[in-house]
Amino acid sequence: MNFSRKTLAVAFLLFSVFAQAQQKPALFALEDVQLLPSVFTQAMQADMDYLLQLNPDRLLAPYLKEAGLQPKAENYGNWENTGLDGHIGGHYLSALSLMYASTADARVKQKLDYFLGELKRAQDASGNGYLCGVPGGKAMWQDIARGKIDASLFSLNKKWVPLYNIHKIYAGLRDAYLLGGSAQAKLMLVKLSDWMLSITAKLSDEQVQQMLVSEHGGLNEVFADVYEITADKKYLNLAQRFSQKSLLDMLSAHQDKLTGMHANTQIPKVIGYQKIASLTGDKSLESAAEFFWDEVVNKRSVSIGGNSVREHFHPINDFHPMIESEQGPETCNTYNMLKLSKDLFLSRADQKYVDYYERALYNHILSSVNPAHPGFVYFTPMRPGHYRVYSQPQTSFWCCVGSGLENHAKYGEFIYAHSGDSLYVNLFIPSQLNWESKKISIVQNTNFPESDKSSIIVNPKKKSRFVLKVRYPNWVTEGQMQVTINGKPVEVGQSRGSYINIDRVWKKGDRVELHFPMQTTFEQLPDGENYYSILHGPIVLASATSTTDLKGLYADDSRGGHIAAGPKYPLSQIPDINAKVSELPNLVTATDAGALNFRLSKFGNDSTANLIPFYRLHDARYIVYFKVNDPDKAVSADKNFSDSLQQALNQQTIDLVYPGEQQPESDHFVAGEDSQIGVFKDRHWRDARKWFSYQLKNPENEAAILRITYYGKDQNRNFKILVNGAQVARVTLNGTKGDGFFDEDYQIPAAIINKSGGILKVKFEAEPGSIAGGVFEVRLLRHAK
Repeated sequence: MNFSRKTLAVAFLLFSVFAQAQQKPALFALEDVQLLPSVFTQAMQADMDYLLQLNPDRLLAPYLKEAGLQPKAENYGNWENTGLDGHIGGHYLSALSLMYASTADARVKQKLDYFLGELKRAQDASGNGYLCGVPGGKAMWQDIARGKIDASLFSLNKKWVPLYNIHKIYAGLRDAYLLGGSAQAKLMLVKLSDWMLSITAKLSDEQVQQMLVSEHGGLNEVFADVYEITADKKYLNLAQRFSQKSLLDMLSAHQDKLTGMHANTQIPKVIGYQKIASLTGDKSLESAAEFFWDEVVNKRSVSIGGNSVREHFHPINDFHPMIESEQGPETCNTYNMLKLSKDLFLSRADQKYVDYYERALYNHILSSVNPAHPGFVYFTPMRPGHYRVYSQPQTSFWCCVGSGLENHAKYGEFIYAHSGDSLYVNLFIPSQLNWESKKISIVQNTNFPESDKSSIIVNPKKKSRFVLKVRYPNWVTEGQMQVTINGKPVEVGQSRGSYINIDRVWKKGDRVELHFPMQTTFEQLPDGENYYSILHGPIVLASATSTTDLKGLYADDSRGGHIAAGPKYPLSQIPDINAKVSELPNLVTATDAGALNFRLSKFGNDSTANLIPFYRLHDARYIVYFKVNDPDKAVSADKNFSDSLQQALNQQTIDLVYPGEQQPESDHFVAGEDSQIGVFKDRHWRDARKWFSYQLKNPENEAAILRITYYGKDQNRNFKILVNGAQVARVTLNGTKGDGFFDEDYQIPAAIINKSGGILKVKFEAEPGSIAGGVFEVRLLRHAK
């Protein structure tokens, strides 16, 4: 029996341990909000097309194999058959549920029911509620149940983040129940939760915390959701056990020690803290979540709302890695920051959470899907003159494909909220709301952000009194917001950053007109570096620079296919804005009123650049952050010289690994024994008391040199470097190189290269009683030209 999706979603949102929580804002069910034609419906359609191209049997294969059943098709490739098998299946289940709730499309419902039916076959065959696609997972989980735990940040008992992986199917089952209306999904979710209870029953709290060293997604959140669904406190206890104490203690003490941490490992944990706080009233958990949000949004994010470089938080006083790297903000991070923002808003209705949500939604999430050639973006480079890579349905199975499938199916979730007799209008997105409990229909017609106006038509079944709370955005100049009702001006008593409260008896056809003039502003990098982003209202503007050298624009199935690996054009060759900082607001002029097309002057050699919203710019290199060459400030020749050297090194590099960072290591099939990772002087490292290794790609057999980066004061470390089993160097670090990093080059014999088949396995092996490393960078080079 399937229940109404709306009934389930509303019940889920209204359930609370505390009666007073019912007075806090709540969201509407997705099926109550219908999107009207806009850029969001275009993105949703692209997502729908992508979803329908995926073969469910290939996504199901990992689950059926682990259950001992014969799959109907083989796994997809890429991350789906190299250790993270099954993680996209969980996202797929969530995305189908979201898309069905948003569109009621029968094709989506058919796929949802089929997918659930096949998953149930797998769960039933397991016999104990277990359901996951981790290869060899059954044996691993039994080891964990017996207390055999070997956890590092990106592995657990030699498996690639299995807790993160299983979280996806937990979340998928939850969404299939709450959004897809499937009672079967609820039973499966509870069985899987009971299975985890049995796995951890004999583990101490300390052992569970040891396990949580490994990336584990939002397991604490989903177990709290199961408690909310069932009202059985054992699941709340499980959620609390799965809340990592080390991060919680740091955030509760309002200490920001995030630098060097893997960003998207932390954000889901904090979502879980906030979820548990909403159910228990635990102020320390809520305080931790609020502090984390403030630190990430206000100190660690760029103008598009994204954060991190190569998936890790960089120092708050040095955003230059953001400008230099081709691996800028990760879409998964913003996917989770939107969830956290939404949850914090529901706790206290502070508009700052809506401001961030809007900024990140338009400029990162909306820009991460290509509507003309459906595909999702992993990294969004902030490096001027670089570009993005788009996934393809049959080749690409990255984490940001999974979150991408969900992102564009739920645009209606946060436009409106309600609390008692109040209706919040948070976002200016064309839409129709069915406020069923009040028998009121709301239609919002707008061409925002192309236009700075929105019209809200109120249609109650009969005259009805309620408070319409219209957001007064922070990006509107104080005193400029204008409101009329049926053509008559309304006094705007509130200041920006708050809600304009319109309390009246509404009749059918009442029309509220909003005018929120948008200004063009320049926003400097948070560390004060001389790079600026240009915004019109909340919309980030960008300039397309060229369509040259877009290597891998549409991704293949390679492990590094999500990275824009084309040439990184020298920053010194990217045109600057040649003007004083005080002149910047006068340099941007509209070229097409109402279309968000602008021209930037004093760009390069007295030239101009065209600017459009970043979310409209695809399949090209671009500039989001413009360097301002203020004539009152000296230009550093050393900087240009350094940039030239880096460009030469980039051209010489064949492959590169950043030890201690998750994706670079995973993409190079890291392996090891008694190996550790850490962060020192804002750089990640790896060492080992036994050994560790990577597989480097050398497709053209051009490799000649292995360049390794060390720290100058490391000492008493003796180890061998082997390439494909042959020793190429014996290394002694004796602490004589000073307080800095240095490179050593090792020649790779041609005999090894010629027999390599395009793959070089580089192994660092400690001598007895010593340590191999620390190694900060592994770079494979061809001979310099």
